[in-house]
Amino acid sequence: MPVDPLTIEEESIRFSLEKKVERAFYEAGKALRELRNRRLYRSTHVTFEEYCRDRFDFTRRRPYQLIEAAQIYDNLIDKCEPIVPVLPTKEGQVRPLSELTIDEQPIAWETAVEQAGGKVPTGRIVKEVVKRMKDNNPKPIPFRVGEICQIMTKDNPELRGKGGCWCIVKDIYKLSCQVSTWNDNYILRAENLKSLGYSTEECQEMAIIRDRMNAIHQTGDLDDAALWVLNGLAKLTAPHLSDLEEKLLQLLELEYKD
Repeated sequence: MPVDPLTIEEESIRFSLEKKVERAFYEAGKALRELRNRRLYRSTHVTFEEYCRDRFDFTRRRPYQLIEAAQIYDNLIDKCEPIVPVLPTKEGQVRPLSELTIDEQPIAWETAVEQAGGKVPTGRIVKEVVKRMKDNNPKPIPFRVGEICQIMTKDNPELRGKGGCWCIVKDIYKLSCQVSTWNDNYILRAENLKSLGYSTEECQEMAIIRDRMNAIHQTGDLDDAALWVLNGLAKLTAPHLSDLEEKLLQLLELEYKD
């Protein structure tokens, strides 16, 4: 029992304030989208990412996560609210929907609300619904054997520390791919990979670099400095080595040759 009941006016104010708290991620995403689209950061910063880092202490990905969450929320307002007047209250309830198309998102949300007994579903429920939908309607793996991709962690704990690393597609299955990095192999779903768009020749060049790095890895216990170099090369952003990167790799090959 409440110790101090609210007046009708106070109840109204409380409801309004609670809605603002619930929609905080949505309002933040909308604001960031306008700041980016209108380039309102340009008086102090060259790039939107630098502005968000300095002004809000955001990582590079964070503003885009909020913008995407706001876009999904808008989609749910448009497609779901007239039928299911229950909308997300936290970003974590929205994020799993980013793996679906704009037409699939409302269906997944309505299913999650129904599964939660007509209440706001938890992020876990939404994630489970999304996974079931994807498993029941698998899309063709959009990669080819030998293609160079970037690993996207997507909250996968097995990929901790591998985000942003490049890998080579070794085999393709119905719902996943086997990929090879310089020091390991993984079975990953398509959402954990992003094609780097390299040509066949560039992919072949990267495969040679991977083999050279793996040969060093196979020699056994590596010095911390060697691991530092190899982990740096694991996040190459170009389909070739710079002159300095080539010299560093050659130095390791000389140091750890049989």
